[in-house]
Amino acid sequence: MSKSDDIAPPNEAAGILLAGSAYAFWGVFPLYWDLLAVVPPFELVLHRMLWCALFTAVVTAARGRLRTVWRTVCTKRLVSALALSGVLIAINWTIYIWSIATAQLVEASLGYYMTPLLSIALGVVMLGEKLSRFRLAALTLAAVAVCVMALRLGHVPWIALGLALSFGFYGYVRKLTPVDSLDGLTIEMGLFFPLSLGSIAFWAWRGTGVFPSAHLSIDALLLLGGPVTALPLALFAAGARRVRMTTLGFLQYLAPTITLLLATLFLGEKFTSMDAAVFGCVWVALLLVGLEGPVARSVARQGA
Repeated sequence: MSKSDDIAPPNEAAGILLAGSAYAFWGVFPLYWDLLAVVPPFELVLHRMLWCALFTAVVTAARGRLRTVWRTVCTKRLVSALALSGVLIAINWTIYIWSIATAQLVEASLGYYMTPLLSIALGVVMLGEKLSRFRLAALTLAAVAVCVMALRLGHVPWIALGLALSFGFYGYVRKLTPVDSLDGLTIEMGLFFPLSLGSIAFWAWRGTGVFPSAHLSIDALLLLGGPVTALPLALFAAGARRVRMTTLGFLQYLAPTITLLLATLFLGEKFTSMDAAVFGCVWVALLLVGLEGPVARSVARQGA
């Protein structure tokens, strides 16, 4: 950790509010998508991509960044990376919405708790980062959690692993792609615009799709899916520039915590003793990762 990480930026309070709001939005998203339970998960994902593409295109034009986006699209390496990240986020959204539709949000929240641990593993495997004893212990606990969850379910917890893998690799690809967050989302959704528009138009023509619906509320919620998707990302991008990475690291657990509480307290999902053991392993693993920096600094000060 650099010395700059120990010094709070002058506007960190505003950054915490912005980034915290983004994670709070992501945490309560299940309530929004649950209102669209009549829409099949894959169709709902395509709607989310379609209206998000249109909304971000308008916002990009308002920001005066159309030329920047076009230059990015004309750069083969960047557009290829964004096509890959677009596929990864589409997979992530599909699994997530499927977990809501099938009342498996507890497992989904576990996936997002595991994402930072998977990012550590990716850093070691893909970027050659060193694996400390703290992080090795954390990854071991994460593996134990997956095994315990598999025993409880009677099969591999593919929702948790699918969410963690897709979002972990998405973050890895975007980390290596020097493109503004909102510009990147605009391009990702734009690349899939022909597929999403064509599919929704075909279903509407055949009369097999949900849109347009006999209920205006359903149509309105589908259209609002674009702004609802883009808004927290914009809040996150604005907040991330104003806070330390350590602060941002702790804030990221707000979303799965809210989701877990919603699933168990309001959506009727059970939280068993086996679930407690699984989440306990992951929470201890995250605690170990969080303690690594302070312990290292303490040892360094004692040795000075």
